[in-house]
Amino acid sequence: MAQKNVQKTVLVTGGAKRLGREIALALAKAGWRVAVHYRGSEGEALETSNACSVHTSGSMCFKADLNNEYEARGLIPAVIAAFGHLDAVVNNASTFEFDVVQDFSYEKLMQHMLGNVGAPILLAQGLHLHVKSRGAKGVVLNLLDQKLWNINPDFLSYSLSKAALQMASSMLAQSLAPDVRVCAIAPGLSFPSYLQDEAAFARTAKYSLTGEISHPEDIAKAAVFMLDTGSVSGATLLVDGGQHLTAMGRDVSFL
Repeated sequence: MAQKNVQKTVLVTGGAKRLGREIALALAKAGWRVAVHYRGSEGEALETSNACSVHTSGSMCFKADLNNEYEARGLIPAVIAAFGHLDAVVNNASTFEFDVVQDFSYEKLMQHMLGNVGAPILLAQGLHLHVKSRGAKGVVLNLLDQKLWNINPDFLSYSLSKAALQMASSMLAQSLAPDVRVCAIAPGLSFPSYLQDEAAFARTAKYSLTGEISHPEDIAKAAVFMLDTGSVSGATLLVDGGQHLTAMGRDVSFL
């Protein structure tokens, strides 16, 4: 990780709210300085950053549209300029829009592929160049989805993008070694989707083996573990209460 006696710095994409916020706060409590990325949620990003600052020596917000290659490439240099160095990237930001094969289009596919796959690869590339230049080690953590082990035809483009990110995680782990470890977490349902109300979300707990949702704090603890455990690379940890073993014909949002 970072050089001795230098506090570690992590970039969390989509860190303003929901699972990204939980991960950012858990890492701050674990002693990381946190760069909170956001696209449109400035107020929530500032709130998350302020909450992180209670637990660590520094947290700042960084705006970027990860579907825009210029802005995605500029994100890591901006974080390095602000903090002096960067040690880890958590690729949490994700586009999640509904489609199925009947209404599939190139536009819908690319909407998901650019931010969900292209941006994580660019950020891993940027982190690798940075840590190699300073003789340090780095780590990338990609957020996948238990859907990859529990396939159904819903959210076609999103699912394809997460499958591509899963493959990219393995390839990056090989390509960027030994300077950067690359690993992944595959959460289950931890927050209501935009297609659910709170009552529908509460009912989804029965679709896991534990009878509970994938608690955000558990996913965040897993993220801290993956970043802090130097022997883990090229591995994916499912944190879904066994949801991937409960075969479903539709996405859980529709059940």
